[in-house]
Amino acid sequence: MTGIQELLLSRIRDVADYPEPGVMFKDITPLLADPAAFTALTDALAEIVVSTGATKIVGLEARGFILGAPVAVRAGVGFIPVRKAGKLPGATLSQAYDLEYGSAEIEVHAEDLAAGDRVLVVDDVLATGGTAEASIRLIRRAGADVAGLAVLMELGFLGGRARLEPALSGAPLESLLTV
Repeated sequence: MTGIQELLLSRIRDVADYPEPGVMFKDITPLLADPAAFTALTDALAEIVVSTGATKIVGLEARGFILGAPVAVRAGVGFIPVRKAGKLPGATLSQAYDLEYGSAEIEVHAEDLAAGDRVLVVDDVLATGGTAEASIRLIRRAGADVAGLAVLMELGFLGGRARLEPALSGAPLESLLTV
């Protein structure tokens, strides 16, 4: 394990039985509260922006906003929030997707993405990959290219990577930590 991985992992708190019994929640708020750890995370994700040639970052609601916005500033690229349906004013593109029990929908402002944009999706955790897969479809429907997906932490046992690899079509999936 590298020094940055040790630092990041040391600032992630396990919360048992949240949000329901049997779930071990990975709480990143201690990492966000530690300026050295948050800076290290921002720098590591900004390096991925540069290596992928991304020109914009899409942050997935809500923790993807917290991580993606400072990364965009650090890397000198634009930031675009992808929100739950009904939260953005004006013209939007939407993408529905299935959850374990039910379905959900995400949206982006239609004018925020265009042909020629190379978009890196940023989020805190890759679990089953449903939201990330929907965001990839949304980006492509807007005419932009997907530069990849970058996450702080991948929950490997949930199979999100296998689900996303076909959708990514060769674009990288970068995870700083895998648990």
